Amino acid sequence: MLERIEKHFADSIEAKQAAQAVMPALVEVAAKKMVACLQAGGKILTCGNGGSAGDAQHFSSELLNRYERDRPPLAAVALTTDSSTLTSIANDFSYDEVFSKQVFALGNAGDILLAVSTSGNSSNVVAAIHEAHKKGMTVIALTGKDGGAMAKLYQPADVELRVPSQVTARIQEVHLVLIHALCDFIDETLFPS
Repeated sequence: MLERIEKHFADSIEAKQAAQAVMPALVEVAAKKMVACLQAGGKILTCGNGGSAGDAQHFSSELLNRYERDRPPLAAVALTTDSSTLTSIANDFSYDEVFSKQVFALGNAGDILLAVSTSGNSSNVVAAIHEAHKKGMTVIALTGKDGGAMAKLYQPADVELRVPSQVTARIQEVHLVLIHALCDFIDETLFPS
């Protein structure tokens, strides 16, 4: 069992190194789009399921409260947190619509949707992307594996941050690094140290 535990660390390091080799320039592009959105008075809506819901909420909380320094709150909304809204939409319509209905109601042209799915195949995240595009929003996607169904949806302004891994746990670990890199870029650009 000790060897299995050690392998988790080694595999996580390997996944992060593989991501480091190919992702930083795209992260910078995505972060610049987020900064421009916030500077223009826009907001970032986030969504995902399971661990990806946790990542969406993590990003939102880092913007609304703070990342590593005290600064004014930044506009971000996790679409995963209102249990009454989520369950009423899922019950009355479909779980596939739990995010897209919120994007319809809360999203505006110029806002950003941060869409998180390790497989890229989450049908409710796919529906949210469709709705975001109808609203004139930009999509920043955190994915992995082959990008899934989401990979066929992007418009020219969108950015996909696809982790080069097939393992869900490794993808999620790199997603957390990406979230922290985005938050750091946003803070350092808007509130230089």
